[in-house]
Amino acid sequence: MPDMIYVDSSNIEAIGYDEDAQELHVQFLSGGYYVYSDVPRSIFDQIMYAPSKGSFLNREVKNIYQFRKQ
Repeated sequence: MPDMIYVDSSNIEAIGYDEDAQELHVQFLSGGYYVYSDVPRSIFDQIMYAPSKGSFLNREVKNIYQFRKQ
């Protein structure tokens, strides 16, 4: 698991990125933990700078990249 970075979001607690595996890790405030596969580093960089992390995730990650729930 990569180092997780706590973020200011109404529904996301922390986000991490595994460079070698190209996996985006998302920990939700509700306790859910998801790993999105084959995510380019640029998407991680963009979500970290997005004013709304949840909106970015919904728009640019969900329903685009495969995921598994941990």
